Amino acid sequence: MGNGAWSDRAYTAAATFRRRSGATDFGYSDDLRRRPTSQWKAHADLDPLGVGVRESRDSAEHPNSTPIAVFFDVTGSMGSVPRQMQAELSKLHGLLQRKGYAEDPQIMFGAIGDADTDYVPLQVGQFESDNRMDEQLRSIFLEGNGGGQMSESYELAAYFMARHTATDAWEKRGRKGYLFVIGDETCKPRLRAKHVRSILGDRVGEDLDTAALWREVQERWEVFFVLPRQTAHYDNPTVNQHWADLLGERLLRLDDPAAVCDLIALTVGLLEDSIDLDEGLDDLRDLGSASGPSVGRALATIGAPARTPAARGATGRLPATVASGLAADADDLA
Repeated sequence: MGNGAWSDRAYTAAATFRRRSGATDFGYSDDLRRRPTSQWKAHADLDPLGVGVRESRDSAEHPNSTPIAVFFDVTGSMGSVPRQMQAELSKLHGLLQRKGYAEDPQIMFGAIGDADTDYVPLQVGQFESDNRMDEQLRSIFLEGNGGGQMSESYELAAYFMARHTATDAWEKRGRKGYLFVIGDETCKPRLRAKHVRSILGDRVGEDLDTAALWREVQERWEVFFVLPRQTAHYDNPTVNQHWADLLGERLLRLDDPAAVCDLIALTVGLLEDSIDLDEGLDDLRDLGSASGPSVGRALATIGAPARTPAARGATGRLPATVASGLAADADDLA
């Protein structure tokens, strides 16, 4: 997947048509929630059962593909985040491509629930370069339940990304893709084999260790967990420590949930060495975004030794000059 080109005009025209016709942006989800729960299921385009691999591949029109995967926790109040991101999708693509943050970005959206209690615990789209990314995002079922145990099945997404994705960025250039998981709870301690079999169709005989899965994902993906100030879990020490233990500085605490698109774009731009912090914040201001302070504070935790452009995508670390600038800027914004 990943052919075609994004069009702001088509994005706006589609949104206008939905408003005039009385359709909602997340029509599949809204329609499904009016039906009996026995009919709740992932959209056919996002059903992970039996999926071999989701691919991000180069093409004549996109010769240097940059894979970006975004998974949302769609339980409880977190279900509002995909709606916020869909409204900002044109801005995200504008920053990534027109501002040159990443070469040939290909974006895949997915959704995470609770494998113990939800009808649709995992949804996974395709890597897309054109307006089909808007269509797949709007096809996510916002189930909104969850298990009430302060844990969701994020490890299912980790398993899928580790074992069911393939990218030319890695295979041809040794460059990692980007994975952003947006949620507010912890993983399950282990990924149960029966869930892998029933949800993905893989023949797995034993439960899998969650921490080991996240280490496996990080071999090919730059992984970030975005914790938005959406619920009381934002300040929960257990949740924060859990993700700090798994991902270290890649836990990004975002005090403005509406700034998810801006945070993703600037994070990619910084790791691609395409921008520094000041340039990114200037771009946000040019777009009329007020999210700069929130994004700056979220990124201020990331620090790393310097790296050369030749190592880009191999170390996944921010240059020291960028990291120090982030911290100083966050102090000024606080």
